[in-house]
Amino acid sequence: MKVKPLFDKVVVKALETEEKTGSGFILPAASQEKQQMAEIVAVGPGGVIDGKEVVMQVKPGDKILYSKYAGSEFKVDGQELTIIRQSDILAIVE
Repeated sequence: MKVKPLFDKVVVKALETEEKTGSGFILPAASQEKQQMAEIVAVGPGGVIDGKEVVMQVKPGDKILYSKYAGSEFKVDGQELTIIRQSDILAIVE
């Protein structure tokens, strides 16, 4: 199944989190923080939103940092994805 976001929305897939601390302790999944770094899977077309022209600044394959509590999480074909607004993206990681 393919997900195509609308307007200024972006579909992202969280990057793998570290399961060990720097000193070697293994962290259980419940104690790990929500990952804020992700890879973009799909990008909406942008357009006029709330009377303002929105030009998409990101593209599929970009690695980004986004706001901690942004977006809606869902599963497609067993893969966990999140849809966020472009304005919730803080930076592109190069």
